[in-house]
Amino acid sequence: MDMTNTFDEIISQERLTLVDFYASWCGPCKMMHPVVDRVEKMVEGRVNILRLDIDDPANGALVRRYNIMSVPTFILFKEGVILRRETGAMPYERLADMIGQYEKDRVVR
Repeated sequence: MDMTNTFDEIISQERLTLVDFYASWCGPCKMMHPVVDRVEKMVEGRVNILRLDIDDPANGALVRRYNIMSVPTFILFKEGVILRRETGAMPYERLADMIGQYEKDRVVR
């Protein structure tokens, strides 16, 4: 199944979406799994979290579209626009701040 259409629907939402591009063989990616799990609990219901294995053929078009050369790579989207991109392992606080910075900037309608 091609993930591209579903992916585009999710990242185009008004809600923030954090995409974690990872690989199962990647040590730093494995270190980040519990960090991403913790962030996911923190933002439950407010932010979409997508995890995409770069080695899954269904994700190949997205890996090429976003020029993923290193993993883990985290891309934060809102309404289809990239707000921030970070590569490499990072502490929980940095990943949480990456999201929190843009949650504070949201427009109240």
